[in-house]
Amino acid sequence: MSSKRVVLAYSGGLDTSVAIPWLREKKDADVIALTVNVGQPGDLERVRERAANAGATKAIVVDARQEFAETFIAPALRANALYEGVYPLSTALARPLIGRHLVDVARQEGASAIAHGCTGKGNDQVRFDLSTTALAPELEVIAPAREWSMDRDAEVAYARAHGIPLAAGPSTPYSTDENLWGRSVECGVLEDPAIEPPEEAYGWTTSPQAAPDAPAYVKIAFERGTPVAINDHALPLLDLIGELNRTAGAAGVGRIDHVESRVVGIKSREVYECPAAMVLIDAHRALEALVLPRDLLEFKRTVEQRYAQMIYDGLWFTPLREALDAFVVATQTRVTGEVAMKLYKGSATVAGRRSPYSLYQHGLATYSSGDRFRQEMAEGFIYVWGLPARTWSSAGSRPTTPTARASQVRLY
Repeated sequence: MSSKRVVLAYSGGLDTSVAIPWLREKKDADVIALTVNVGQPGDLERVRERAANAGATKAIVVDARQEFAETFIAPALRANALYEGVYPLSTALARPLIGRHLVDVARQEGASAIAHGCTGKGNDQVRFDLSTTALAPELEVIAPAREWSMDRDAEVAYARAHGIPLAAGPSTPYSTDENLWGRSVECGVLEDPAIEPPEEAYGWTTSPQAAPDAPAYVKIAFERGTPVAINDHALPLLDLIGELNRTAGAAGVGRIDHVESRVVGIKSREVYECPAAMVLIDAHRALEALVLPRDLLEFKRTVEQRYAQMIYDGLWFTPLREALDAFVVATQTRVTGEVAMKLYKGSATVAGRRSPYSLYQHGLATYSSGDRFRQEMAEGFIYVWGLPARTWSSAGSRPTTPTARASQVRLY
C-alpha cells in the first residue's frame, strides 16, 4: 500500500474513472473516491461500485441534499443570486459543498491530498482548489486533467487498457451536470452560440410550445426569506425545490441560454434548466418589493451582484461572503408572506402577493375614494427635492467675461 492517500471527487464519469488508475500510476497514491449526493440522477450505489472496480481503495457516498438546500441554496436564494443577472449558480453552489466534504474525508482518512477531474479551462477547478485552500491549506490539490493532456478518445483507450468498463447507455454529444438547483448542458452544437439549442439538449423542461394550454398557478409561502410551503402545504426546502422543478418544468419554465464570462477569461455558451430556481427567485424578489423600503432594495441589489460573483468565482469560504450573508439575513426579518406565480408556456410571472409586513397601503396608493395622500404637500416636497438641480442650473447660466473672472481672483 502506498504511503500517500488522495481523496478524489468522483462523479462516476469517464474523467474521474480514468483518474483513479492514473493517480495510482503517476502519483503512487491510494485513491479514496468520494461521491457527494447533491440531487444528481443515477444509482449512486452503482457509482460506488464503479469506483471500486476502477481501483479505488475505498469508495464513499455522502447524502448532502438537505445540507445543500439549507446551507447553500437558501442563502443564495435570499440574496437573489444570479450570475451576470441570468444564471442561478446551480453548479457553482454545489462545488464548495463538495469541497468541504473532500476536506472532511481527507482529514478522517489521513490523506495528504485531494483530487478532482476538472480541466484547466473550466470554472470548477477554481472552486475546488480555492475551497481546499480556504479550509485546509496543508492539503495538496491534484488535477489529473490539467496534467495528462488526453483528449476523450485517449481517455477511452486508457480506460480500456486498464480494464475500466465504460458507462453503458446512449451516446450523447453533450456534457451535463445536474443537481437539486439546476441542470447545465454544454458541448456539441451548443458550442456555436449562433445555433438555437436543439430540443434534445433539454431533459428537465417541456418545450414551451408543447406545454399545457392552461396556466398552472402555485402559491409559495416564505418565512424570513426562505420558502416553506407550496399551495398551503408545508414542505422542507429540499422537497419544495423538487416539487417546483417538476411543476415549473412541465410548464416549460426555467430554460436559460447564456454566453457567460468564465473565471479564466473565456467566453462560453452555457444552456441551463433551472425551473425551481427561477420561480423562487422571481417570487422572492416580488415579496421583497412589497415589504422592503426603496433605499434598502437598491443597496441590496449591489450586494446581490457581488454575492453572485463570489459564488461563481469560487470564493464561498471567505470573510466577505460571511459578512454579506449577515447583511442579507438582516434584510429578511420581514420577508414573510405569500406570492402566487403563474406558470405558462415557458414564463413564470407574479400573479399576486401579500404579507403582514406589506408597505403597500391602499389609502395612499389609490386614485379613487378613500385617498389619504395629502397632495397639497407635494409642491413643497418637489421644491426642496429639486433645489440642488435648480441651484446648479442657475449657477451655470450666469454670464462671465475674462476680465470679470480675473477680477474675482483672490489670494489667501
